[in-house]
Amino acid sequence: METYKDHIIQSPDMNAERLETLRNLFPDWFTQEGRLDINEVKKAVNPDSVEETERYEFRWFGKSNAKRNAFTPTRATLHYDESRSVNPETTENVIIEGENLEVLKILLGGYRNKVKVIYIDPPYNTGEDFLYNDDFSEGRKAYWERTEQSEDGIALDTNSDASGRFHSNWLDMMYSRLLVARNLLRPDGVIFISIDEHELHHMRKVCDEVFGEENFLSILSRRTKAGGGSASKYFAIENDFVIVYAKEVTSLPNMFIPFDQAYLKRYAYEDEKGKYFWDTMERSCTATIPYLIQAPDGSMLKGNWFRSEKRFLEDKAAGEIRFVHKDNGEWSVQFKQRMAEGKKLRTLLNENEFKSSQNDMEKLGLEDVFSFPKPVFFIKHILRAGSTNDSIVLDFFGGSGTTGQAVTELNAEDNGYRKYILVQVPQATDENSNARRAGFKKISDITIARNKAVIEKTKASFDGKLITPEDQQQLDQLGFKVFTLSKSTFPRTDFAPDPEKTEEENLELFQQYVSQKEQQLSMTFDDNELITEILLSRGFMLTYKLEHQPMFTANTVYLATDGVKTAYICVDNNLDDTTVDYFLQHTDTKFICIERALDSTKKFNLKKKMGDKFFAF
Repeated sequence: METYKDHIIQSPDMNAERLETLRNLFPDWFTQEGRLDINEVKKAVNPDSVEETERYEFRWFGKSNAKRNAFTPTRATLHYDESRSVNPETTENVIIEGENLEVLKILLGGYRNKVKVIYIDPPYNTGEDFLYNDDFSEGRKAYWERTEQSEDGIALDTNSDASGRFHSNWLDMMYSRLLVARNLLRPDGVIFISIDEHELHHMRKVCDEVFGEENFLSILSRRTKAGGGSASKYFAIENDFVIVYAKEVTSLPNMFIPFDQAYLKRYAYEDEKGKYFWDTMERSCTATIPYLIQAPDGSMLKGNWFRSEKRFLEDKAAGEIRFVHKDNGEWSVQFKQRMAEGKKLRTLLNENEFKSSQNDMEKLGLEDVFSFPKPVFFIKHILRAGSTNDSIVLDFFGGSGTTGQAVTELNAEDNGYRKYILVQVPQATDENSNARRAGFKKISDITIARNKAVIEKTKASFDGKLITPEDQQQLDQLGFKVFTLSKSTFPRTDFAPDPEKTEEENLELFQQYVSQKEQQLSMTFDDNELITEILLSRGFMLTYKLEHQPMFTANTVYLATDGVKTAYICVDNNLDDTTVDYFLQHTDTKFICIERALDSTKKFNLKKKMGDKFFAF
């Protein structure tokens, strides 16, 4: 049945999708009017219809509303900012300036089940104010209106002990975002979350609920400094943590870090099974097993051996064991140590191994403009384990843009084709900060500036070299497209249905609203903004490309493709008969246009001939 929602661009309605799934699986749970009968659900869960049952769960004030916010579709959109983009024609990297919950909802259209790795370093809950306010309901002052009216960014949402919501506000913020973000991960995807001790245990509980306890992988401890003061009265805190969860642990492949060249040199031998080196069975570690081994001269060797007797006998029979005389005349028992696929991530990460994060910024000419950025080497380290060389990597607390730099550098090192999506709220820098003195009014300005500097540095590394096709591919993928969270171009998105009226009545009200608000306007919209908004609503990724189609002489028509989806699109105010006739004859293509460009006859004919391949907005 047609409703007003069919004519409004918004992110996928997750609640509607879940209800539709239930309706398909359990139609008997729904009334004749199509509403879910909660009593039928209770009967399925508990035949005795007990109202309250005791169970283990993690609850806090505001949790239900946070979940509702996560699954409520947004009517916001993204506008392409060409002036701040770098190499937009060939790159597939994206930087988005905007409130991340709304952005994540928009990304659902084109990126659901496509992200391999999510890394986030959210604001730690220190009791101070933080920026995130999730109430974007109609009737409130909209986010984009606040940002446009304030030179200092957006208003703060209080997160203080005095409010009685010290933990709750922070948990509301994280819970809603993780619920949406999980839907962006591929089945074999993984998420890394940096956190400190204040909310570590709470974050574990939230992630257990969002991702499932069975998908918990580990908690990494990362050394951040050596000694010095800290907020703790009794301890000098030198570390933070990284929580790691899989989307579906049964689909997750091994997460190995490649061996470095120095380590690989020890594998000096090779046979039909692969590379190996001769390792000794005698070990001084505790994980040894005592038993007797017979040497080639018949003598019995007593020792604590690295492998079990059963494994030793199997290896000996397979030619994997050798006996070598040591300088003192005694026997050394050795086995072929085969080269593994890679090294496992260690749960203890030493900051000294990962170099200084401040040095990362200094080398780009951005010294002291951002506090406590994560080290690039650290992000590269986890990406080596969690990503493949063509993965999409998402960071929706983009900060200074470390993740973007890590992806770019890692691609250059292993000739990969990873793509990043960074999301950063336009948070104002402090008026007395080094960042403001350097000309950065918002944190998102630093995000963009840093990754521009990374691009220039990477390009400079190719100077004087003979450029190979692989090098050229690396150069082509450098860059990023910038988008900003924006209010929809179409006034119709402000329509509020009357809850007392039927769907048919609300559709009629909507059509009247459109007639009053849109048809009376001059409709001098920006074509690029219209195209971006419509393509996002149709599930296109932000890396879409447009190719002008000169065969259409009466209208401006583009072929849009993102590598997965393809469609012709035209946003002219009037659609010529010749253009309509083309698509009536080519019903195997997809075509998108503006509804006001058609009279009722053209719209009916296109819909009848093309079916779902035709979309008029």
